[in-house]
Order: sequence, then structure tokens, then C-alpha cells
Amino acid sequence: MKLQFEKIEPEAGSSFRVIHHTRVDTCGVYWHYHPEYEIVFLPAGEGQRRIGTNVSRYEAGELVFIGPNLPHLNYSYGKLGDHEEIVVQMREDFMGEPFLQKPELKIVRRLFDRAHTGLIFGDDTKQKIGPLLRQMPTQMPFERFLTLLHILQQLAEAPDAQPLHTDGVRFDLNPKEQERINRICQYVEQHYAEPVDIHVVADLASMTVPAFCRYFKRMTRQTYTDFVNEYRVNQARRMLHSARTVADVSFAVGFNNLSHFNKTFRTITGQTPTTYRKAFAE
Repeated sequence: MKLQFEKIEPEAGSSFRVIHHTRVDTCGVYWHYHPEYEIVFLPAGEGQRRIGTNVSRYEAGELVFIGPNLPHLNYSYGKLGDHEEIVVQMREDFMGEPFLQKPELKIVRRLFDRAHTGLIFGDDTKQKIGPLLRQMPTQMPFERFLTLLHILQQLAEAPDAQPLHTDGVRFDLNPKEQERINRICQYVEQHYAEPVDIHVVADLASMTVPAFCRYFKRMTRQTYTDFVNEYRVNQARRMLHSARTVADVSFAVGFNNLSHFNKTFRTITGQTPTTYRKAFAE
């Protein structure tokens, strides 16, 4: 199974991402890595766990903390039927560059260091943390932020954490590939409001257009256009929290056609921009 890069964006109104899967994930990204830290909690079910060099079975109540760029397999891979999973994804600097250097966060900084091997937690910690993670998908942003800080403290102090991945073993993530993907992502972040020009980004990757299209689809399981539109919609979700009109937001994120923006937004989020705004305001 080929190792894939996954691009992760924090959700609107937040500096990190919370996902609540209630069915088997069909995103197409399976054996993958990303620069974000990840907390995974599975309230029920059992199956195969694969994190770094560790291949084993998991049971109901699974709670793990996975460090950046540590390859892992989606927990829903190969599963059928019911599946529930709560995932929290964050960058090391999601609270600001110097935040983890504060003396009060010394134990959390140590937790982040230990997470590079992947950590699994015992029953006592799962019983404490599980209910907190269950609350997060429905919490308001500030309350969710405080809950995450509480969770990180509890994980940092947990006496039943065990490493999963063999320390010192490094996967070949191909530094050139990482640098190329990062260069492309940075370009999208800086130019998403402009018209998509596949020739420019192909040149940036030092490839012909056909070769780049094949490469990008293989690495991300998305076309470049779909990737840019998803990024645009994520930025639009942030802007819709302001007083700006839907039309203004549409043009600000690079759509020159309001109808196309509405259709793309609905395809990606399941809601129209207007419905999304109303739901957030309630």
C-alpha cells in the first residue's frame, strides 16, 4: 500500500480540527501521513491498528495520540457496517509559536515529544478522556479550545501511556517529495483567490502538466482543481462568520461565478453557504 500525504485544514472558527465519523470513512486516504498531531478515540468496535512499525489489534475505547509525519492506517480501513471515531488534529504551533515554551506547559511539551512514537493509553485514561472527546464535536469554539487544553493535560499526566512505534525507526518519506508537496500547498495558500493555472503549478513542481496531474492525484487522491476548490471553501467558511455577503465571500476566495461557488460549497460541505451561515448563527 503506497504511503500518501494528507492535507489537513483547521475548520472554520478554530485553530485545530475535530472530526466525528459515524460511518466508515470513504475519503480514499488510507496508509498516510501529515504534519499534524492527531488524537483518535473509538468509542466502540474492534479491528486492526497500524501505526508506524506497530501492527496489532484494537478494542472498543481505543485512545491514541499520533505524532507528526508518523505513517498510520485509517481505523476504518477494510471495515464494514457501523463505525464511530472522534479525531482531533492540530499543528504543534496551533496555540502560537512560543506557547508550548511556557513553563506551565512543560508536561504538554513533553507529551508532544513522546507522541513521535505514537502513544496508546490504558483503561483509566480512556475513561477520563473519552467523555471529554465525545463533547467536542458539538461544543462552541472557545469551549472546545478549553476542552482540548484539559485533554492535553490529562494525556500528559497519564501513567498508562505506552509507545506503539519502534523508537528510532524512520520511514522514508522522501524529503524531495515532502518539499515538493509543501511547495505546492504553500502556493495554493498564497494564490487560492486567483484563477487556477495548472501550468504555473506544474512548473513549480518541475513537471509537465500531464505528469503533474498524475503525480498530484497519486499523492492526494484529488485532482489539483478539486484540491484548490476545497481549500477555497474552507477559507469561505471562515469568512462567512463575518458580515460579508455570500457574493463578496465567493469572489474573495477565487470564484468568479456565484452559482458555481454555491454548487461547489454544497458538494464539499453538504450545505449551501446561506444555510451554513444560518446554522452557525443559531
